[in-house]
Amino acid sequence: MKIKKLFLQNFRNYEQESFDFSDGFNVLFGKNGQGKTNCAEAVFYLCTGASLRIRHDKQLIRIGADSARIVAEAENRYGRVTIEADIYENKREIRVNGSKIRKNADLMGHINSVFFSPGELRLIQDGPDERRRFMNLSISQTSPAYYTALLRYNKILDQRNTLLKNRDVELVLDTLPVWDEQLCQYAAVIVKKRLEFVEKLAPFAKEYHAFLTDGKEELVIKPDRIYEGDEGTIAQKLKVRLENNYEKDLRLGFTTVGPHRDDLNVTIGGMEAKSYASQGQMRTAALALKLSEVQIFKALSGEYPILVLDDVMSELDLPRRKKLLKCIADLQTILTCTHAERVLYGSECKKIRIENGKIKG
Repeated sequence: MKIKKLFLQNFRNYEQESFDFSDGFNVLFGKNGQGKTNCAEAVFYLCTGASLRIRHDKQLIRIGADSARIVAEAENRYGRVTIEADIYENKREIRVNGSKIRKNADLMGHINSVFFSPGELRLIQDGPDERRRFMNLSISQTSPAYYTALLRYNKILDQRNTLLKNRDVELVLDTLPVWDEQLCQYAAVIVKKRLEFVEKLAPFAKEYHAFLTDGKEELVIKPDRIYEGDEGTIAQKLKVRLENNYEKDLRLGFTTVGPHRDDLNVTIGGMEAKSYASQGQMRTAALALKLSEVQIFKALSGEYPILVLDDVMSELDLPRRKKLLKCIADLQTILTCTHAERVLYGSECKKIRIENGKIKG
């Protein structure tokens, strides 16, 4: 997958600007706060329909403007694809090759991207939410069925949690089985897809981490809960777990078991990473996970995703920078940094200097 052109209008700090990208390294450089990350964010938004930085789309609109527009011309193995997003205060419209999409699941897969920034350290050092978010974003790009199941699961979960706060215990106990039947159906899809994802992720991550650390440390990724059987079997087992936790759920007022509570176990050298790893170790582990995500996209879709590296090089020492560049030599990469010469070491690239939301020659 390659992105050829990107057009931004009233997006973040861009009034109007057009980018032409090469098939290899594309370096957006300039001082901090000029709009480099905003451009990278726009690429990811058109791939997933979501921003990694904000919760409400209206925050993407340039101050003083009524709407924002993003357009990408790209290529995948099926040919050319154009994705347009018009963002307003209270709504948005996204079109793929001129056709308006009705739901976000229809956007997934046209262009895939992997986004990595220093903030991805949260993957290792923060709580389970971050690791679930990582899996959800990654799997959704290659599996619309997963994305749909996730949306429906979360909707039913919210309704179940609302029910658990009802003081009429008899009503709650009579109604819970109805919600549980639907909840477990979608939960089984989520669980099965996550297990398949981790099975692919773990060996790639181990290999990349060994390369980045010269084999000095071993990275091991495992799910914190093992589910066995097909989707029907998993759904039935989850239903039993929910029933066994009725008393606890009623007491706490929320659902205490299910894939919304699952996690990944990440260890480095046999030690729990989030508790014992240094900042440098966490950074390398997170990078290994993201590089592994690239390989999973290639295995599932038949082509590499677009790799977006936002201010990553400044966080890596010289040996790891060189190793990273070697790992991504075959990818289209959009990389942001403050000084292009300091991170590329003579690598061929297209340099784009950004100043106050404008491309400067």
